[in-house]
Amino acid sequence: MLKLNKTLKKLVLAASVMSMTSLLQAEEWKFAIEEIPGSIMDAYAQEFKRKIELKTDGEITVNVFPLGSLGTPTQLIEQTSYGVVHFSNVSVGNLGTIVPESQLFLLPYALPSDSSAISSMLSSSKVIYDELGNDFNNRGLKLHTMYSEGPQVWTTNKEVRKPDDLDNFKMRVMVSPILLKAYEDLGASPTPLPFGEVYGALQLKIVDGQINPVPTIEEMKFYEVTDYMIWAGEQELVTSIISGSDWYDTLSPAKKTLISETMAEMRGFIDDVVLRFNQEKLAKIKAAKPEIEFVKLTPEEQAVFRQRSSATHSAFSDIVGARGQELLTNLLNESKNL
Repeated sequence: MLKLNKTLKKLVLAASVMSMTSLLQAEEWKFAIEEIPGSIMDAYAQEFKRKIELKTDGEITVNVFPLGSLGTPTQLIEQTSYGVVHFSNVSVGNLGTIVPESQLFLLPYALPSDSSAISSMLSSSKVIYDELGNDFNNRGLKLHTMYSEGPQVWTTNKEVRKPDDLDNFKMRVMVSPILLKAYEDLGASPTPLPFGEVYGALQLKIVDGQINPVPTIEEMKFYEVTDYMIWAGEQELVTSIISGSDWYDTLSPAKKTLISETMAEMRGFIDDVVLRFNQEKLAKIKAAKPEIEFVKLTPEEQAVFRQRSSATHSAFSDIVGARGQELLTNLLNESKNL
C-alpha cells in the first residue's frame, strides 16, 4: 500500500509539474478591432484566433477586443506600439497622425477601385511591405497586412451629385490631415468625430453625412438617420493589421513564421467575407428602409469630383512630405503591372 501511495504521489507530482509547465508556456495575444462584434474586422480576428489556437494546440490563445472595449482607434494604436495590445486592425484613416505616409490610401480617385485589383495590390505589393513597412517600423509599429472592406459610400441627408451640393455640408471624416483636405477640396466642410459618436451626430444634425463601406453603414445603423446612400467611386476603405515592433522583435523565429503564414492564409478568407458582407448588408438596408435613395454617380459626375480632387493630390507632398509622394509614385507605377 505504501509503495502504491509513493507511486501515486510521483504521478500526481509529475502531472502537477506538467500542468505548471503548460501554464508557463501558455501565452495570450490581445487582438483589438475598431468595429463591433459580427463585423468584417471581427470575422478576420475570430478566424485568426481559430487558426492560431489550432496550430499551437491552445498554447497561444487570442482574445478579441471589439469597438470601445480598449479605447479609441488612436488609443489602440498607442497601446499596440507599447506592446500592451499585440494586434490591432485599424482603418488607415486613423493612422494619419501616426504614420503620415499611410495616407496615400486616402487620396480620392488615386488607387484602383476594382476589388480584385486593390486586393492584389494589398496582398503582394513590395512598395507597401518593404518600403511603407519601414515607415511603420520607424514609428514603433510592425505592418503585417492590409485589406479592403469595400467601396466607400456616402450616407447623406440630401442628394449629392456635384461639388456644389456639398456647399456648407458637414461631412464626418476620420482624424487625418489628408481626409480633411480631400473633402474640403470636394466642396464639403469636413468634420472629424470619433467613430462611436457618428450615429448621434447624424441624428442630431451635428453632421450632414459620413463615409464608410456598406457593411459598416448597416452594422452601425447609419442608414436610419440619413436619407441617401451615394457611391461616388472615390476610394475603398483600406485597413491595416499591426503589432508593436518591439514586441514583435522579441518573438522567436517560429512564432514570426506562424504569424506570417497565418496572415497569408487569411487573404482568400477575408476577400470572400468582404464580398459576402457587402452584398448581404446592402440587402438588409434595403429591407429595413425601403424608402432610402441609392445614387451611383455617372462617369461624367465622377469626373467632376475627380478634377476637384487634383488639388488634394497636389497638396499631398506638402502635407505628408517628399517621402509620401515617393511612396505614392512607386505604388502607382507598381499597380500598373498588377
